[in-house]
This record gives sequence, C-alpha cells and structure tokens, in this order.
Amino acid sequence: MDKFEEFQAFVTVVDTGSFTAAAERLDTAKSAVSRRVSGLEARLGVQLLRRTTRVLNLTDAGRGFYEQGKRILADLEEAEAGVQQKHGELRGTLRVALPLSFGVRHMGKLIAAFNKKHPHIEFDLDLNDRRVDLINDNFDCALRIGKLEDSSLIARRLFESRSVVTASPHYLSVHGEPRTPDELQDHRCLAYSNLADPNHWFYRDADGKQRKVKINSVMRANSGDYLCNAAALGAGPVIQPMFIASQAIRSGSLVPILTEYDWPTSPAYVVYPSTRHLSFRVRAFIDFLVERFQGELEWERDCKRRR
Repeated sequence: MDKFEEFQAFVTVVDTGSFTAAAERLDTAKSAVSRRVSGLEARLGVQLLRRTTRVLNLTDAGRGFYEQGKRILADLEEAEAGVQQKHGELRGTLRVALPLSFGVRHMGKLIAAFNKKHPHIEFDLDLNDRRVDLINDNFDCALRIGKLEDSSLIARRLFESRSVVTASPHYLSVHGEPRTPDELQDHRCLAYSNLADPNHWFYRDADGKQRKVKINSVMRANSGDYLCNAAALGAGPVIQPMFIASQAIRSGSLVPILTEYDWPTSPAYVVYPSTRHLSFRVRAFIDFLVERFQGELEWERDCKRRR
C-alpha cells in the first residue's frame, strides 16, 4: 500500500474527526480510508487511534505522529506551491470565511479579479456571520469586522468600517429629520440585535466626547440587510455600516442624517492561523486583499456624494 496515501489518510481523519468526513475530503471510499489507516498502524506496529462508535481519540503515539505528519504534509504542499509560483501559477483550493452581508455585497468582484489573475485557484467560501474556528474547521483565512477575540490568530488590517445613520425620504417627510442624536428618542428606530447594547446608539460629539442616546426601538433584527430594506420602506431610522447602506444611499432610497457626528467605527481584518506554514496561494490572496482595500473605499464615496 502507498505510504503517502496511508499518511495522508491518517492526518485527514484526525483533521476532520471521522472516517466519513475524511473520505469526502479525499474523494474516496470510507472503506479505503479505513484500510489505509489500519495498514499504517500495522506497518508501524503501534495503535494511533482509539476507535469507538461515536468518537475517535489519538493515542499518545498517534498524537506525536499526527503533529509531525501535519508538518510534513504542509512542507510538501509548500514545496509544490513554490515550484508552481516560480512558473507563474498558483493552484489549489482557498477556504475562506466571510461575513454574510459584506461578502455578498463587496467580495464577489474582488474574488473574480483574483480568480482571473490565478485561474487555477478554486474557492470554497463560507458566508456566515458566525465566527468559525479557522483551525478546527480547516479554513485558510477569514475576513472579520470588529474586535478580534482570538489572540492566537495573525491579523492584517484591511480598512475601517464606518457607520452611518439613515432614514428614507418618505419617513423624513412625514416625521421630520432629527437634528441631534437626542431627538432620535422621538423617532421609531430600527435596532441591530447582535450588538452588545442594541437599545443605545453610541457616537462622538463635536468635541470628540463619547456619548450615547437611548433609542425608541420598534424593530429588532439580526440581519443588517433586512434592517436596511425596512428603513428604505419607511420603517424608521437605522444605524448601519456604510458598506451595507451605500447601495440604498446611492439609489436615493435612504438618506444619511446626523452626519456631523462620528458614529461607531470598526476595524476590518483578514485573519489566519498563527502557523509557520502559510502557503503561497494564501499569502498571495491576503496580499491581494490588503492592496485592493487601500485608499478611499467605494461605499464611502457613495455616502459622501449623498451628503
């Protein structure tokens, strides 16, 4: 039996947590994966995995062998990528986790541009607002907006995500436009429920002092896109990242208000596991994102024009 296939099967079983998942990743039969791991254990004369009906556990010998095996496979992948890079080609799959709203609205064009430059790269994208575990879920990198909670990840800053308060022209014609944040208490506001404190909107005044206003929340939702659409239909004022609101602002269905105040800003990063093995394709994609997000952002220009 091929030693490399045995080796690869064992590492993949540990990475995925099951023989079934490993077979799917390796695009082979579950029985073949099981045979390869059993063959590896027989050849080494040591048990690497403890198998039960529900879980797989590494033995002490298996744990050490896995750690070495993971590094060897990563070295091999890096060596192959280095040869490909020297010949001007990047190959392989990039598994990337993206925030749902930002990914749908703004990453399609960027990924298409990267794919045009590197046509042999395949993308496996996860668009979801949940925070994935990059290591356990086997992601190469992720784009995250907001405070970074996992200090074990390496982060490169991409841009600052600024917020804007908007309302529809119809709503403002009926209810009037608030001139100060305190006047928002007299309006029917829409709140993003995933915030730590959705009942208060935070801002800085002309003197740079941090302040907050308690809003009259008549609707809550955990989807920024839903709130944007509701606001455009006249449901009330909403505070959102510019990257969500910009399209509605450009079309005129939403109007920025209270623009003389500084509303919350969140940093956006591309993050990846802190490992010495960063493949050429992952490094190229990260560098590409950093370069593309330099300068004034498209969605901020839209908001400026309407102001």
